[in-house]
Amino acid sequence: MGVYNVHERLLAATRSEVGALIDTLAGDGDALWPHHSWPAMRLDGPLAVGAVGGHGPIRYTVTAYVPATWVRFTFNAPRGFDGFHEYTALAVDEHHTLLRHTLAMHARGPARLTWPLLWRPLHDACLEDSMDRAEGTWTTPGRPTRWSRYVSLLRSLVRTPTRGARP
Repeated sequence: MGVYNVHERLLAATRSEVGALIDTLAGDGDALWPHHSWPAMRLDGPLAVGAVGGHGPIRYTVTAYVPATWVRFTFNAPRGFDGFHEYTALAVDEHHTLLRHTLAMHARGPARLTWPLLWRPLHDACLEDSMDRAEGTWTTPGRPTRWSRYVSLLRSLVRTPTRGARP
């Protein structure tokens, strides 16, 4: 089963400013990943090609990185996630940048069921929280994302450590 999932937000910031958020991923000062309410993104070293890590049960390797522009993580787990996810900062004009997160994979074996039933709703909620966090760097998000009841139920069934509770 092919999966192509995109989340994006137009930000009132330059490409280099948005790219600087990407550069903080998995570090102590991570300003993009919503670690306040989701498992933190961790790598075995600084953000660089070859770094290995993940968030919660999702494992990956950094397979491409252009500082302040783009980073790609290729999945190692869970089983059946054959593909990648990435963040990209795309300049729209001098003062606006599109922050895009793309997940592209083939869901195989058990992932054909677990992706649509479990992982996709959690992924979508987490990525919208990430986009809210990015937007909040420069302004108050217009309408902060709210989790669906289904996402709240899934989170209550599968408790994973985070740095804090959702505000």
